[in-house]
Amino acid sequence: MNNTMEYKGYVGSVEFSEEDGVFFGKVQGIRSLLSYEGTNARELVTDFHLVIDDYLMLCEKQGTIPEVAYKGSFNVRLGSDLHRRAAIYAMAHQQTLNSFIEEAVQEKLASARE
Repeated sequence: MNNTMEYKGYVGSVEFSEEDGVFFGKVQGIRSLLSYEGTNARELVTDFHLVIDDYLMLCEKQGTIPEVAYKGSFNVRLGSDLHRRAAIYAMAHQQTLNSFIEEAVQEKLASARE
């Protein structure tokens, strides 16, 4: 089961409230709070799409640039020992720390697909 959905480059979460009997979610990776809900999967997807379309239309009307999720940079807290070991490994292999981390994430994601 996939707990996310994607539309126009935005990723939304999918959750269910047993108490309320509704599916709900919010757009991930941006500061703006964009939420949606539905009583079934079709309604949830439709409301998700409407929220994204409304957000993009509002940004256009206001002349603002819509937030972009997952811009390609983020802060990672590793702990000092792991940070030191990663930096030393990268240097020993003629890599930047960034390229080492990127490679490690790519390898982990590739193995997760199997």
